[in-house]
Amino acid sequence: MNQLIRLLIIALAFVSCQEKSSKSDYIEQRVEEILSKMSLQEKVGQTSLRGTSSRVKGDLSEDLKNAVRNGEIGAFLNVMNPKYVDELQRIAVEESPNGIPLIFARDIIHGYKTIFPIPLGMAASWNAEVAETSARVSAIEAAESGIRWTFSPMLDIARDARWGRIAESPGEDPYLASVLATAFIKGYQGDSLNSENSMIACAKHFLAYGAAEGGRDYNTTIVNEELLRNVYLPPFKAAFDAGAQTVMSSFNDINGVPASGNKFILKKILRDEYNFDGFVVSDWNSVTEMIPHGYAKDDKHAAERAITAGLDMEMTSTSYEDYLLALMDEGKVTEEQLNDFVRNILRVKFRMGLFENPYREKVDASRWYAQSHLEAAKEAAVKSTVLLKNNKTLPLNKNQRIALIGPLADAPVDQLGTWTFDGDGNYSVTPKQAFAENKYKFVFAEGLKYSRDKSSAGFKKAIAAAEKSDVIVFIGGEEAILSGEAHSRADISLPGAQEQLIDALHKTGKPLVLVIMAGRPIALGNIMDKVDAIVMAWHPGTMAGPALYDILNGKAQPEGRLPVTWPKQGAQCPIYYNHPNTGRPASADSFVGINDIPVGAWQSSLGNNSHYLDLGFEPQFPFGYGLNYGEIEYEKTIVSSGKLRRNETIQVSCTLHNKGNYPITETVQLYIQDVVGDIVRPVKELKGFKKIRIAKGESVSAEFTISTKDLEYVDSSMNYVVEDGDFNVWIAPNSAEGIKASFELIE
Repeated sequence: MNQLIRLLIIALAFVSCQEKSSKSDYIEQRVEEILSKMSLQEKVGQTSLRGTSSRVKGDLSEDLKNAVRNGEIGAFLNVMNPKYVDELQRIAVEESPNGIPLIFARDIIHGYKTIFPIPLGMAASWNAEVAETSARVSAIEAAESGIRWTFSPMLDIARDARWGRIAESPGEDPYLASVLATAFIKGYQGDSLNSENSMIACAKHFLAYGAAEGGRDYNTTIVNEELLRNVYLPPFKAAFDAGAQTVMSSFNDINGVPASGNKFILKKILRDEYNFDGFVVSDWNSVTEMIPHGYAKDDKHAAERAITAGLDMEMTSTSYEDYLLALMDEGKVTEEQLNDFVRNILRVKFRMGLFENPYREKVDASRWYAQSHLEAAKEAAVKSTVLLKNNKTLPLNKNQRIALIGPLADAPVDQLGTWTFDGDGNYSVTPKQAFAENKYKFVFAEGLKYSRDKSSAGFKKAIAAAEKSDVIVFIGGEEAILSGEAHSRADISLPGAQEQLIDALHKTGKPLVLVIMAGRPIALGNIMDKVDAIVMAWHPGTMAGPALYDILNGKAQPEGRLPVTWPKQGAQCPIYYNHPNTGRPASADSFVGINDIPVGAWQSSLGNNSHYLDLGFEPQFPFGYGLNYGEIEYEKTIVSSGKLRRNETIQVSCTLHNKGNYPITETVQLYIQDVVGDIVRPVKELKGFKKIRIAKGESVSAEFTISTKDLEYVDSSMNYVVEDGDFNVWIAPNSAEGIKASFELIE
């Protein structure tokens, strides 16, 4: 019977492969048929993504309708009136020369109407299901408006908390980012690309945008090829393997060549190595922005550079539309180059089913803010929340009277975070609302009107509220506008007078819980010793209030773990756990702080290792860090064998004990270090993680399997290699803890 089942599975798999091959052949045939009928002007039109700012609410002009009628536009950005979507699509399908449908796009980053935590927050869940569900809900809600293409997920590895767009990032680690990339693509695109409520995803920003110098947006990046391949490329490769149909070139230059004109990344890597057969779209005006970069002298030259590099579709700027035909006449680009662009675009449109069913689905009842969507958003916010400090202050006791204070305790729009063009604060449930709805004993005083408020006018009322209460819950951080694109910060401490208000509240002597809503890690050095508990909520989205209420009161456990290293100050950035060692690595034994140096000390008497005199060498909190309401103890890591042969595996395990008073879900993390390599290797790298439920008083074993594939990296010759030698391994609660074990890879 088992043999029959295996044969049946093989047969079904063969049939499925045949069907996929047949469908692919059909699509390629149809693409060539349409391409053969298109005029040069229509071909150029397919490379045009027209759009306006997300804030513009314009009418349809006759000129715009005629452009669609003539086949001069391939896709639209930010057309938000469904009637306009319907009319433009009707014109394209029924009146243009070849009836080629349009794609309608929008930045749907962490929710359309129902807003989920910011992507960095969802990365803190370390939960692929959370990421996939958020993307699925986004697609369902956005498709109702005719949006079938989103410029998400952003897969830029981010190592600098000063960078505004770290809020959109999956964090600093390529393994975690790759897991999330796969989940986001599956969520947006669904089970079938031609479903009416699937959106094609766009992996962005290609490439190394998160490495911008100084954490300043749009800035240059200097990244060697080994680093590109070992750190910045893996999440994109995971997205392409998961079926991502589009990719967006980034604003930055990479080692002197802007991404939108970079043949190395767009041709050699993307097309030749990864065999990507979707299409590449520029970021907003990034083609013509090669002029101020100093890489193109004018719009025509910019178009030539981008075309030669292999960029298929131009967003908002019109250099292709204005100059592509002239460049062909001059022999600087060829019609076959243009044909390849059109093939890539038409192929995706066929896969989306637009030729068979070009119109948006008209539903009887709107799916926006569906109850199941709100519940999913709340769960995501709960699972993204990270408990950073707790002096036995949390969870709260319902017999306690709470002083609810802070500029973000009742800020329905700001709790949504960056990139929420379509979110509506009227649907947000704030922490203040959640406490009120649960009939909790609390008194509210905002203290500050907004996060940047420097006025102390509200302090007196806030202090009075604190003095009448048993526990203070201060909800502060950053307004939504302080993170996201072009919102980098040099000083990443709490803005405005928040630190001064926290200091005044601390002086009341009441236990003080700090809840942070922000798009990045916040420097806490000035207030760490003035608060009894710290909860990082990121910007949690529509359901921030109910999620935080459940966390603070112990109805839910804080499962979140940091997806980035948390610096003490912005001056430590870039900072990340998976760094190489130096020849003189810092250690607690050798470190001498600025205040420990004797006056008149001999110049070379300080140990001479890699650190800051005033900040030391450790972060505020390490990557992977997060506390539970339980008390988890890890035993030493055990390896099943001290020798690992190629093409074999070994098991590593660790016993965990929950010695606390609450059942918890622990995020157990596996780290490996390649001790000696062809190039210097990181001090450790995340290679796996598991969510394990542990009851009060229970002991469980966490086990991982290590194969030679887990030890692979790109060497100085750009080859994927696994080298014989010594490896260290940790099963740990975060990147800074765990008891090391070792093994040797042998032939």
